[in-house]
Amino acid sequence: MESLISYAEEQPPSSLMTNSSSLKQESNESGSPKCVGGFVLVHAGAGYHSESKAKEYKHVCKRACQRAVDQLRAGALAVEAVTAALVELEDSPFTNAGLGSNLNLSGEIECDASIMDGKSLHFGAVGSISGIKNPVLVANCLLNEAQKGKLSAGRIPPCFLVGPGAHDWAVSHGIPPCPSEKMATRFSLSAYKRNKRKMELAEGTVPGQNRTKKRRQSSENGNGSGCLDTVGAVVVDLEGNVAAAVSSGGLAMKHPGRIGQAAHYGCGCWAENSGNMNPYSTAVSTSGCGEHLIRTMLARECAAAMQSEDAHQALLEAMQNKFISSPFLTSEDRVLGGVIVLRCCRCVEAQPSPNIQGILVEFLWSHTTESMCVGYMSAQDSKAKVLPYAVHEGRFIFTPRSSGGERNISCLFLHRGQDATDASSGKTSGTDCLPPRSDGAAPEGQQGFSVMLK
Repeated sequence: MESLISYAEEQPPSSLMTNSSSLKQESNESGSPKCVGGFVLVHAGAGYHSESKAKEYKHVCKRACQRAVDQLRAGALAVEAVTAALVELEDSPFTNAGLGSNLNLSGEIECDASIMDGKSLHFGAVGSISGIKNPVLVANCLLNEAQKGKLSAGRIPPCFLVGPGAHDWAVSHGIPPCPSEKMATRFSLSAYKRNKRKMELAEGTVPGQNRTKKRRQSSENGNGSGCLDTVGAVVVDLEGNVAAAVSSGGLAMKHPGRIGQAAHYGCGCWAENSGNMNPYSTAVSTSGCGEHLIRTMLARECAAAMQSEDAHQALLEAMQNKFISSPFLTSEDRVLGGVIVLRCCRCVEAQPSPNIQGILVEFLWSHTTESMCVGYMSAQDSKAKVLPYAVHEGRFIFTPRSSGGERNISCLFLHRGQDATDASSGKTSGTDCLPPRSDGAAPEGQQGFSVMLK
């Protein structure tokens, strides 16, 4: 029987800044005022993160936020900013994406990535691609090419390419190849050797080992959530457009050709501007066991849930009902996954000036894994914030239905950011995440993270 845990990070109380009569502006070369705004939320994966690498994970999240914010400050749209964030995350040797990704059974690196633009609703993805340092660049290029319209002779442009075909397409569109030997790092090679040894012990291919003992050791080592550090980001720009992206090297020791959620539509990421029946713009990026995320289409499910008024309770229920207790995963011992979610809407309150347009941004993240590293930054912030990813406590709020049979416990950690913000500049002034109510309901009186983009 599984249990749902809601946990709120305790941070120093924030001080509310109430001055909303001024507008922070920059001037362009012509001397006319230029508004600067936007927000980025990134993750370095849901899974198990070694304490010895805590500093590296935090630094790469900060750099990714800064890269995205630099783009936003230069006037880039959300889809360009989210791509910049992913490139930084892929370039880190400590993340399981791009450079230093997990090696497959054959000792090779095959990556997945996807990106979605909430404004156009276009999507680009690559799966099982080798020899490309930044798979997200290929996914973004596919998205951009699709927006140009049909190819010669009325052919429909691709939005999802895999394997050698994806590599060749990338090179033909100006994305430089990277030799496979340069893609692996000493960290990924060391992990490959350890995992290969574990497999040999489990399969009895190492002479002189007791078979029962080998299987027991392998089971003990493999029951943890593992290093499922897929990376991702969600962004909203000054105009209120949202975008989401995700990139992964996949599970360690995966079968060659295996494609995870990072490349699948509605599973790895989702972005959709408000409109029609949707009052909120939403962007989601996922991490975890790809097979679990694919079978539940978790990214799209969470995005749909965010149209409810109470984002905190909506995500709680979505993770519980659509993931942990999903009928598609009843055969699984443990359900492993995590999401970062961003939603925003136009502020309906009266503004001090008709030239000011406010956008209220909220963000949350949730995971069933042992840890998840998250960072965020607004275009008005001087530096990014990265929240501690080690989670060791929580509060049981209710017991879900049992699927029958014996199952390991999958705990759900739900976090919500809440920053007091200067409505005139969008500058955040602290973090204060409130704990859940004792009766298990969502906390009352919380607006989540709020930042006025102007």
